Amino acid sequence: MVSLGDVKRSAATLYAQGQHLAALRLYDAIVAAQPLDYDARLRVADCALALGDRGAAQVYRAVGWYCLKSGHPLPALVCARVLEAHGGEAGDLTAALVAHYGSASELLGKVAARISLPADELAIPIPDVRQPAPPDAVAAALARAEQATAALEDFPEAVHAIPLLSAMSEAALRRVLSTMLLKRLPAGAFVIREGEPGTSFYFVASGRLNVWATDGLGRKTPLAELGEGAVFGEMALLSAQPRSASVACATDADVFELGRASLAALADELGAVAEALHGFTRERLLGNLMATSPLFKPFQRMQQRDLLRRFTSHDVAPGTVVIHEGEEGRGLFVVLSGELEVSRRASDGAVPLGVLRTGDVFGEMALLRDVRTIATVIAQRPATVLFLAREYVARIVAAVPEIRKYLEALAEEREIDNQLVLGEEPAPADERILI
Repeated sequence: MVSLGDVKRSAATLYAQGQHLAALRLYDAIVAAQPLDYDARLRVADCALALGDRGAAQVYRAVGWYCLKSGHPLPALVCARVLEAHGGEAGDLTAALVAHYGSASELLGKVAARISLPADELAIPIPDVRQPAPPDAVAAALARAEQATAALEDFPEAVHAIPLLSAMSEAALRRVLSTMLLKRLPAGAFVIREGEPGTSFYFVASGRLNVWATDGLGRKTPLAELGEGAVFGEMALLSAQPRSASVACATDADVFELGRASLAALADELGAVAEALHGFTRERLLGNLMATSPLFKPFQRMQQRDLLRRFTSHDVAPGTVVIHEGEEGRGLFVVLSGELEVSRRASDGAVPLGVLRTGDVFGEMALLRDVRTIATVIAQRPATVLFLAREYVARIVAAVPEIRKYLEALAEEREIDNQLVLGEEPAPADERILI
């Protein structure tokens, strides 16, 4: 016997190589052993469709209805879209999805459930696909995939909402569903790349995707693994800034793309949609910050969350002065999103010293040295800044030597950079001040 996860990976490889019958036989083995594996059932239909068998349509419909009732609306939408793409009728599936998962549905509940996929670690028997397939292999696999859950009646009484989408009115949800673009991607495929412009965001219907950021030296920092129901890519779309991370498929994956055209179709509900998107964005930025910032590395996950709760969040418009040169240091700042410019007064005007972006920490030197700031920080784009009052910073610095060391090293490095910009000789250590 072989683990279910290994069988799926082998089947996906065979499918990618064009060996559709061999892949179908492996997916069929999964369905025979684990009838609740709707993903394997859907892949049986994919293989049959690639082989030109029209019986695949009935499997897509059966799997779509099962997913709808078992708490997996996005895979159900995948089935509907594939049906429509090949001339089938799926209007009833889409209408039921809206009724089940729209804002007016009585099935949505806090105490919700879904029928999960079987674990990848389960062992299942498989055929030797190197041997000739039985003449009825395709027909038998399609019949099994179609009828696998036909007798099942024990479905969840309450289902989870679809992130963002279930908050819309039913009319808006119908409009959005009609504009969402289905992408069926193989393992290794990129969905978005760091640095490219963001014109859309995505919902994961199936599969697993990895998220990572790359620093200036080309080193990758893993940020997250995404699965069914995850939303990503919205930050660049909302901020009109380049993508801050890359996302690629760890397995075969189905994702739905929602672009600017889709949002334009929601003009009458754009405020509510934007508010929900900003909520997603904030949580994602906070997660990225905890994963990448040296400020949070000395702490465990729960401690990181506790530290974040001590910060206050401030949205600042372009032109807003966050720190005035010459004022008393008020606390420590972290850029959650946006861009801010650092400058210093000179006889012929302000001299730019640098730009602060997501994850950058500032305000540290005035606190460490207990002096007034000698630089001004102004928002250049709409930005969100986290602020930690000086009293709490003092307690952290005293209690966590790693934090003091990080902040001192950051200030030292930044001051040297500033002196190079200003063309000054390095100042004695006790005279070095930044913000």
